[in-house]
Amino acid sequence: MRNLKAVVLEAIILAIAGLLFALAANALSPRGLRLGRNYFPGVSASQAATANATNTLETTLQKLGLNLARSNEVAQLFRDPAYEQGLIVFVDARNDHAYELGHVPGAWQLDRYRPEGYLPQVLPVCMAAQKVVVYCNGGSCEDSEFAAVMLRDAGIPAANIFVYAGGISEWTNGMPFEIGARASGQVIHPKK
Repeated sequence: MRNLKAVVLEAIILAIAGLLFALAANALSPRGLRLGRNYFPGVSASQAATANATNTLETTLQKLGLNLARSNEVAQLFRDPAYEQGLIVFVDARNDHAYELGHVPGAWQLDRYRPEGYLPQVLPVCMAAQKVVVYCNGGSCEDSEFAAVMLRDAGIPAANIFVYAGGISEWTNGMPFEIGARASGQVIHPKK
């Protein structure tokens, strides 16, 4: 019986040491997981939490010289004739898989984790635009914010860049979205 207690105690000590080591390694790694981030933004939070996150995002964007775009503004920009002329550009800051599952029709992709594969095509389009709307999943997803900063740092005037906080999660609740590649023509019109 004494042997079993010693083994259990050793296992608990080893587990605690392993947990502490893992947390320290995660905190020190530049690619570590942010433990407070919602990695499943499709799961909706309460209205209060969403409003609080939007206010926090707006404050952050103001400090960066960028603009927050709310759902009604984004819908107006999408319907504006300037969108068809390329003067309003939508930029999707998600990865290939998420982009192909559904994006704003005609949106350009800029995976912020692999910008070298996207900036050569996206940058000239954004330079010619009067307004650039950057989005990701929505909710607590920060990829749109980082992509917007990347575009600003690449020479797009900050006043022209808008971050759509609702993201694709909000967009697909009533607005058309495109699946597959950009300009694939496979546009889904959700039922209202």
